[in-house]
Amino acid sequence: MPKTPSPHIVQSYEDELAELVRLISEMGGMVELAIVNSTMALVRVDHELARQVAGDDKKVDDLQRLIDEKAVSMIARRQPMAADLRRIVASIHVATDLERIGDMAKNISRRTLRMSDKRMAAQLYSGVKHMSEMVLGQINKALDTVTSNDVEACARIVKADDEVDALYMSLFREFLTYMMEDPRNITDCTHLLFCAKNLERAGDHATNIAEAAYYVQTGGNLPADLEAGLIELS
Repeated sequence: MPKTPSPHIVQSYEDELAELVRLISEMGGMVELAIVNSTMALVRVDHELARQVAGDDKKVDDLQRLIDEKAVSMIARRQPMAADLRRIVASIHVATDLERIGDMAKNISRRTLRMSDKRMAAQLYSGVKHMSEMVLGQINKALDTVTSNDVEACARIVKADDEVDALYMSLFREFLTYMMEDPRNITDCTHLLFCAKNLERAGDHATNIAEAAYYVQTGGNLPADLEAGLIELS
């Protein structure tokens, strides 16, 4: 007959799971701030802030490695099963997506450093700023699903990604028109376009986080379940 784990061992295991969640939350806060600051640097053409964001990306990378190491160690030592195993494996995927979002913020900052000091039309910056706000909302909601049991919230995040994609295409057309009207705008508009693309990709990673949270809660594949009509959104 298998031995029942002692209360001390069970508590230690729960503490390790809680630590993983805490580290993911910390990492999430770091990448959210990186998106905020990189967008601010872009809108203001603030090269000093852009350099700060690019330099801080190493802290995000270090935290991802720490989460990976802890998760792998837990799998090796604890041999978790079912929901616990899904939770630990998902933490590795979530950390990877957060690291990628940090990379998107770093890319925006690097683009800002290559732009001229003159500001372009205000509406172009406002479009990118609006897109950044949408993506930040997606990231924040996705991180909430990591600790909640709200499968509908996961589905809503996936659905809302279409809005981010639509805004990117709208900005793409706007930037293209602006470049055609005045060739002198081509260089800076190209940088703005790549910044918008990085934000769109950050939104994709937020969607991945929501899908990982859904997998932890249900063991299912969120896009497939949505397509099959297994999830009804209220």
